[in-house]
Amino acid sequence: MFIHSTKLRVRYAETDQMGYMYYGNYAQFYEVGRVEMLRSLGMSYKSMEESGIIMPVLDLKCKFIKPALYDEEITVKVIIAKLPSVRIHFQYELYNESGDLINIGETTLVFVDIKRNKPCMPSEDFLNRLKIFFN
Repeated sequence: MFIHSTKLRVRYAETDQMGYMYYGNYAQFYEVGRVEMLRSLGMSYKSMEESGIIMPVLDLKCKFIKPALYDEEITVKVIIAKLPSVRIHFQYELYNESGDLINIGETTLVFVDIKRNKPCMPSEDFLNRLKIFFN
């Protein structure tokens, strides 16, 4: 299992009239978590795209427990519980500054060969960087 956490602050533009983070912005927090998770492995989305692989989202699940509030620092925990194949599944847990779990989510992405526009396996480099976290 691979787990990575990053922190983001809720900006005013991301909130509604009540000072709650607008529901549509949670997916952006998930994306930042994924991007930073890749960086922690010494990779980036940009490098994956340059190598010929893109990763579109197939599905998204989001459950709201408590609101994220304006100017709060949110911890985005990203979990990969299973080594990916053609698809990769991410779980998310968002925590407020008090450490309360405020949101859970999931996304499934697929690795796609840009030239053929068909699903493919992730690069060996990516798999090798992840394998050390799995038994």
